[in-house]
Amino acid sequence: MECVFGLVGNGFAIVAADTSAVHSILVHKSNEDKIMILDSHKLIAASGESGDRVQFTEYIQKNVALYQFRNGIPLTTAAAANFTRGELATALRKNPYFVNILLAGYDKETGPSLYYIDYIATLHKVDKGAFGYGSYFSLSMMDRHYHSGMTVEEAIDLVDKCIMEIRSRLVVAPPNFVIKIVDKDGAREYAWRESVKDVAVASA
Repeated sequence: MECVFGLVGNGFAIVAADTSAVHSILVHKSNEDKIMILDSHKLIAASGESGDRVQFTEYIQKNVALYQFRNGIPLTTAAAANFTRGELATALRKNPYFVNILLAGYDKETGPSLYYIDYIATLHKVDKGAFGYGSYFSLSMMDRHYHSGMTVEEAIDLVDKCIMEIRSRLVVAPPNFVIKIVDKDGAREYAWRESVKDVAVASA
């Protein structure tokens, strides 16, 4: 039961996602990173069918890199979001991807931004957003506690509140989450929130 959410603060954007790889009633692994670093100042967090999610996010990542290689300048966050939306819209008429995306980035001119892109190619610029079953709880928590100009500490505290709410209220709540941040210093992993660790089984 996937949970992806994010928000924009004062000079940064944060995205968090569960790390469970699930099929039917089985959990295959609990350390699957669903937030891809798109380039130096962009993050793409995705939920949806596992194959579509991996294939589509890698496709977007490589095309963003190709644009920068050909033109010598990186795409802005808005341009990357519109390109992603265009690819989803094209695929929708042929072989649709079941992928929902939160795209976060930082640009020198415009600062941090967060874009909401769903599987039917709807694109919105938002201050906070969420996908998956966890969105029922994380959106309500963010509606209550989010305000513009949040510091990193305030934003992380809100993310932790969302994670705790999901864990305590959602019957099929994922145990582990990864948090990533993008700001003027670039896109990077911030922290993991783990309650279950994958343990390697010793061979006989």
